[in-house]
Amino acid sequence: MLKALCQGLCLSLPLAAGAQAASVVFLNPGHSDETFWLDYSRLMQAAATDLGMQLRVEYTERRADLALTQARAVLHGPQRPDYLVLVNEQYVAPEIIRLTRGTGVKLFLVNNGLTASQARSIQAQPDKYAPVLGTLTSNDEEAGFQMLKAMVGQLPRTSGPVDLLAFAGVKTTPASQLREQGMRRALADFPQVRLRQVVYGGWSRQRAYEQAQVLLERYPETRLVWSANDQMAFGAMRAFEEAGKVPGREVLFSAVNSSPEALRARIEGRLSVLMGGHFTLGGWAMVMLHDDAEGLALDRDGQREHQVPVLQQIDPAKARHWLKLLEQDDHGIDFQRYSAEGQPSSYRYPFLTSPVDY
Repeated sequence: MLKALCQGLCLSLPLAAGAQAASVVFLNPGHSDETFWLDYSRLMQAAATDLGMQLRVEYTERRADLALTQARAVLHGPQRPDYLVLVNEQYVAPEIIRLTRGTGVKLFLVNNGLTASQARSIQAQPDKYAPVLGTLTSNDEEAGFQMLKAMVGQLPRTSGPVDLLAFAGVKTTPASQLREQGMRRALADFPQVRLRQVVYGGWSRQRAYEQAQVLLERYPETRLVWSANDQMAFGAMRAFEEAGKVPGREVLFSAVNSSPEALRARIEGRLSVLMGGHFTLGGWAMVMLHDDAEGLALDRDGQREHQVPVLQQIDPAKARHWLKLLEQDDHGIDFQRYSAEGQPSSYRYPFLTSPVDY
């Protein structure tokens, strides 16, 4: 039932005579039963409701081929939206940007922007690609750095060499690459930490579980497990628990995402470090698209690409607070309040420079 409700999610709002709501399609890269991406879409829908917009969500089930098929249907179908929001998961963005040229649909990227090489290629062929209205990505590299730093900070000061295992997401996903880069940057500050192996768990709990079973036999003294998302952390945690290791005591685990399960694990101490907040990027994108539809400039600071400091450490107190907020579709955020509509020309979007306190 949940899948049926979320697949192709769309909201129509009553409008004043002659008015027409701005329409948005979001190509959600996740599975249609994936907690993070479901929460992400739910918050976007809450923003659409606040702002009087129409939103439809298409889940690409983590398949690049399906993402391209859906993009073609959206861009060349009988009812094109005003905006298409997409994620450069598995490097699909350039082809979708090419398909968009000449359709009149405006593009906005969230969470995973173009890589440097992709951007150079597109800039070198302006007659082949559509322009991109804007990009919102999170502080992934810094999050990867802070996760390892915070874990090491919880070790006894008398600790000798410490073995670390790392579970990255997907090699062709910029956010995964950046989180791993941040983790590697932190290693330079902690020579006592020995990175034994990095594996790519594909964001999957089951895959990380199977990988961790093998790695634990290979590196039985592992005391730190760094994971680029919560599902891989829980998969690895299961393997360690089955081997008699106690999370939060004998082995420290870190993760990214603020799912209810992750928040509860942080409260219980099973997760020693948790980063979250990037699920809000889609909601902030809706604010900016609303303003563009109203004829307001999005590049008020002279930039169209923004790295937003949405990822933040979640301590047990914040985890309890966020669990309550997750009961609300809008997570306690009044999106209309952040619009530039009615604001002076000097107004800057506050969410671009600091985490919103909710």
